[in-house]
Amino acid sequence: MYRILGKKAYKHWLNKLIVWRIARIPEKQFIYILSLIVGVVSGLAALALKNLIHFIAGQLTSWFDSDSISYLYLVYPLVGIFFTALFVRFIVKDNIGHGVSKILYSISRQNSRLRRHNTWSSMIASSFTIGFGGSVGAEAPVVLTGASIGSNLARLFKLNYKYITLMIGCGAAGGIAGIFNAPIAGIVFTLEVLMLDLTMAHLIPLLISSVTATILSYFFMGEGVLLRFSLVNDFNVDNVWFYILLGIFSGLVAIYFTRMTMFVESRFKKIKSWGLRLLLGGIVMGVMVFVFPPLWGEGYTGIVTIFNGQGNELLNNSMFFSWKNNEYLIVLFLAGVLIFKVIAMAATTGSGGVGGIFAPTLFMGAVAGFFFAKFLNISNSVMLPEDNFALAGMAGMMAAVMHAPLTAIFLTAEITRGYDMFIPLIITSTAAYLTIMRFEPHSVYTKQLAKSGDLITHHKDKAVLKLMEVRQLIETDFEELSTGATLGDLVKAISHSKRNLYPVVDPNRVLHGMVKLADVKNLIFEQELYDKVKVKDLMYMPEHYISPTDTMEKVAEKFESSGRYNLAVIDNGKYLGFISRAVAFSKYRKMLQDFSNE
Repeated sequence: MYRILGKKAYKHWLNKLIVWRIARIPEKQFIYILSLIVGVVSGLAALALKNLIHFIAGQLTSWFDSDSISYLYLVYPLVGIFFTALFVRFIVKDNIGHGVSKILYSISRQNSRLRRHNTWSSMIASSFTIGFGGSVGAEAPVVLTGASIGSNLARLFKLNYKYITLMIGCGAAGGIAGIFNAPIAGIVFTLEVLMLDLTMAHLIPLLISSVTATILSYFFMGEGVLLRFSLVNDFNVDNVWFYILLGIFSGLVAIYFTRMTMFVESRFKKIKSWGLRLLLGGIVMGVMVFVFPPLWGEGYTGIVTIFNGQGNELLNNSMFFSWKNNEYLIVLFLAGVLIFKVIAMAATTGSGGVGGIFAPTLFMGAVAGFFFAKFLNISNSVMLPEDNFALAGMAGMMAAVMHAPLTAIFLTAEITRGYDMFIPLIITSTAAYLTIMRFEPHSVYTKQLAKSGDLITHHKDKAVLKLMEVRQLIETDFEELSTGATLGDLVKAISHSKRNLYPVVDPNRVLHGMVKLADVKNLIFEQELYDKVKVKDLMYMPEHYISPTDTMEKVAEKFESSGRYNLAVIDNGKYLGFISRAVAFSKYRKMLQDFSNE
């Protein structure tokens, strides 16, 4: 657009469009229109990425024989990570990994601003990574893409932080709904995982975006959803205790998932050379996929295989193909898949690949549920429906890893059409969530952000504090005194000031101290001292002060710890003004009211 119109012309027509919009379209209606646009674009992005990944993967593996080992599994992941790393390093020139965490950070510390390249860069990079067998998912890149579309469109039309954040949620909901054909899950994911504290009025734009993206997905893909689940065995109340045990087991596996992910990625970060990281990660991935072919790509093919009652086919293309008819060896193989899937995923992202944990979480959940049921079945103690437990395992694993039980329940039910399994999904998800919360208070998305203090949660007060800026609260109506001022000058300042603090500032605006009225009230009637007593003998340097770069959370902490009602704002030694506790609190109450009134 810049090249066609020129920068000045582009800005001119954009400003005219914004003025016309403000004059002709009420704000609420415009938000609905914008959420529809965001839903369309994020839905198309989800479709494009899903088809691109499947096209690449299909071209690379469609000709493999199931009963033979393919040594290309050793090479493909390295090639994919290599292309991804080159694209990110020399074209994007920015870190685009961990899409959900990046969104949470932008909401917390960047006023919900996501860079323009995030509208396309994650899609291209993840298609290389996943299409060539990287053991990660496409959902996080899609969510980041949709969120970036929402953020940039909202900023284009000069919307405020609240609505920019809402459009981020609309984009994320549209991305999830589009890739899974799951509108309810898209909304719940936005509210539960992105932790947006939105009012009921904001649910309408989320619904619009989510449903729009889902309709697009249906229009272009029909019933070709990622996963299909046919309920063969009805829910048996007698199995309730086993679903509880599965939830606990899923929670324990999720603890391993979270901690191993952090451990492996931290080890890769310590490797300074990007080329060495890439080579090591590609080799690790290649070897693991060669030994355990189900680790290839997102893992949805493996989940469908389990749902179809053909779990033994997970051993196809592997050196363990001869184990297919031995139930005990199949269980051993599944245990290996559970152990090494996390390492393969973390090696992919740690070495420079781009993708998310969404699909790996679902895959591990299905394998964990299948493993759990098969292990008990071959012990001849019970006969559990293995496909039902695989489905419940998906919900349990997602609930624990993402700390999102509602998302797990609705997403699993929607994408598999397993609505008759709601009760076991709820039981397993709840048990898994309670299990991991005992050991991990933060999800894999928020763990690092929480450690660095860069996380806004559902607490509305923290969101409001983030919206407040120190510079907007600075008061400058304090009478200033020069460093050479006398008591007489101070008395003149007192006579026409409404304040009880008097900053002492030199010509360069450097603060040398301040005088408090309470400290000099016994001197102001001693006229014989007016020319004798210097202000520098009466002033003191404040122990507590504020920097204009401080966050409002830090300002609130300083008011609390100091017990002061006014704090000076000093920027590199230079005096800017004061912030009063009363004004800050009044502004907070006003913004909290605006934030809630919709």
